Amino acid sequence: MMRIVMVGAGYVGLVSGACFSEIGLDVTCVDSDKDKIDMLLDGALPIYEPGLDRLVSDNVAAGRLHFTSDLTSAVKGAKVIFIAVGTPSRRGDGHADLSYVYAAAEDIAKSADVGSIIVTKSTVPVGTGSQIKKRISVIRNDELEVAANPEFLREGSAINDFMHPDRVIIGVESSRAEDIMNDVYSSLSLNRTPVIITSLETAEMIKYASNTFLATKITFINEFSDLCEKTGADINDVALGIGLDGRIGSKFLNAGPGYGGSCFPKDTRALVQTARDYQSPITLVEQVISINEQRKLDMVTKIIESFGGSVFGKEIAILGLTFKPNTDDVRDAPSLVIVPKLIKAGASIRVYDPKGMAEAHMFIDDVSWSDDPYSAIKGADGVVILTEWGEFKSLDLDKIKELLKSPLIIDLRNMFSPDDIIKKGFDYVSIGRKPVYGSSN
Repeated sequence: MMRIVMVGAGYVGLVSGACFSEIGLDVTCVDSDKDKIDMLLDGALPIYEPGLDRLVSDNVAAGRLHFTSDLTSAVKGAKVIFIAVGTPSRRGDGHADLSYVYAAAEDIAKSADVGSIIVTKSTVPVGTGSQIKKRISVIRNDELEVAANPEFLREGSAINDFMHPDRVIIGVESSRAEDIMNDVYSSLSLNRTPVIITSLETAEMIKYASNTFLATKITFINEFSDLCEKTGADINDVALGIGLDGRIGSKFLNAGPGYGGSCFPKDTRALVQTARDYQSPITLVEQVISINEQRKLDMVTKIIESFGGSVFGKEIAILGLTFKPNTDDVRDAPSLVIVPKLIKAGASIRVYDPKGMAEAHMFIDDVSWSDDPYSAIKGADGVVILTEWGEFKSLDLDKIKELLKSPLIIDLRNMFSPDDIIKKGFDYVSIGRKPVYGSSN
């Protein structure tokens, strides 16, 4: 059984490590955060991802998945050592902060066996692999090989994305490294998963190109939603009509309050800085970033206008704080902009999110935290849906109308059919569709 190590037990590292153990590898996840490791050793998870708890517990029980904060002992005897630490935006300039990546690589180089491969799974700018090679060559004479294997995991569906990927990207510099990495993914290749072997630089670029394209796609449909509202077109039907074109595809064409999360915001910023460094600016992505930031502010204006031009003294229920459903991640979520702006405009805010409340506590102040959606809605002047959690779709609309002071729903995720909502007597404001009014019925 091949032994591998995953340095970093955050979202990417923990999910990837658990999935690698599920396909038969012996995996040790290492993290310098001892509290996180103690939590994992006690059977608790530091993140929420559907199905991850069972996957971790099953493979720990099977003896294929281990956790430690001792990197030195973990890398001994490991054939492949993945780096899956954070690469946040560097404060002040938008570049990816690679300090954690370089520190991990240097620590690995001090203890790894001869012939081991260091693989970046973290999202890193073009040229990072080459820099890692230079840094570890100072530490030891024998050359450890470096490879790139970017992840394409969507929060909320990460396990399926790992087990049934559209493709696996591997950047290597030798046939030996290629053979070893093919062995790592041999179980997935049996499912005829395309494995693309390329250079380090190309693998690094593919990750950024992929994320920025998807961010651009989201921004594109959001811009069109504004035009639809003014012309009377329906953005949902527009998205369906263009998404059925095989050249375009239907994914990431859901209009909303802007993209967020741990990837798109920081990766678009990092790519812009990399392009500038190489004197090859990507102005399209620069515009995407600007439009997305403005989008969140525009949603604040939309909400205020839906309340007649002022939210001063209004009680507003906010449903959904995470940047997307099926995750507890609130990083760069639209809620982190929208909620404080509404408070500043004089509103009192009650919030509810199925999984993101604990994380949101670290970023949002001066709100009332509710135990369920109906508690948030009771006595409010209107409800705003910020995240398209499935449970919101099945809320009892008759009960909501009874609980609200005014029957106003502002749906920034287009979860409902306008016809269904107005039949219940609500005023309904959505994205890329004209507002409809039924409260007078």
